[in-house]
Amino acid sequence: MIREKFELDLKELQSKLVELGDLTETALNKAMDAFHKQNIDLALEVIEDDKKVDILEEEINDFAIILIAKQQPVAIDLRRIVTAIKIAADIERMADFAVNIAKAAIRIGNEPFIKPIDNLLKMHEIATNMLSMIIKAFNEEDVLLAKKVADMDDQVDALYGETIRELFNIFPKKNESINQVTQLAFVSRYIERTADHATNISENIFYLVKGRHYDLND
Repeated sequence: MIREKFELDLKELQSKLVELGDLTETALNKAMDAFHKQNIDLALEVIEDDKKVDILEEEINDFAIILIAKQQPVAIDLRRIVTAIKIAADIERMADFAVNIAKAAIRIGNEPFIKPIDNLLKMHEIATNMLSMIIKAFNEEDVLLAKKVADMDDQVDALYGETIRELFNIFPKKNESINQVTQLAFVSRYIERTADHATNISENIFYLVKGRHYDLND
């Protein structure tokens, strides 16, 4: 009976983590939509909704600590709980990046973009796909899917490098656009970091399943 209750608690912890991932994916999509369409109202909505992510991450941490204190789990069960705490922190950071993208949208306002933002949109699509896939990998303890997600980080890094080079080339010619160049560079960095956190989660899934640490960011 005690074990059955513990298994239910672990599933609830897992469910909360999936919910956190869903909230964050929604936030990232809304933030990029606000940035792309220069929709200030939507950007403000992203900032306001971030409270839900913060509250849920706190719930996950509190629930995990209670499980450790009451059940004193060992081996794989302890790894599941510790991994959940680490993954929740990575996902919450991604949600913070969504807020930062929304703030960048507000700072640029309705000013026309000085360059096409196609690379940013591609980076965003890959990064949010990585988040969706890595939550599935965690749910199913699928290390092959986790490795696939980690490998996708190279695509984001390549687009990030290309974007930063383009912005450096624009700046000397249009130094009156320093604010927008800066905001575009920041947004590209936020997306690149989002993908890095997805890779961190991949590594934590390997730790969960294999019981040892792997560096998947080579």
